[in-house]
Amino acid sequence: MASQQQIGSYAFIAGVAIAIIVGLLVAGGQQSLIPSGIAEYIPIVLIILGVIVGFLNIKDKEVDKFLISAIALIVLAGTAGGLAQIQIVGPYLAAIVFNVAVFVAPAALIVALKAIKGMASTQVNTM
Repeated sequence: MASQQQIGSYAFIAGVAIAIIVGLLVAGGQQSLIPSGIAEYIPIVLIILGVIVGFLNIKDKEVDKFLISAIALIVLAGTAGGLAQIQIVGPYLAAIVFNVAVFVAPAALIVALKAIKGMASTQVNTM
């Protein structure tokens, strides 16, 4: 049976792979190559995988680096319009970054909540 670390690693690989593939198939806002019945479930799958990664992958010593990286990625996704201006590949890059952000955001939420809980329990123990 797979360990929690392996499950988290597989969830991370799957989330990134799905985000990239979907970003390429969506064709940057043109006619999507993904059937609409499937397309509506992709964000849900990315969110579930992100939650799994948040719970299983990020260790205490990695919290700061992960949260800084997640913030940068989410900000980039919010302003990915600049990427979309690049000839030919821009719309694909913007779609990929957006989907990766959908995947990373729930992981960042879980990690941030775990960090806050850790800080709160440390404060209670020192009183």
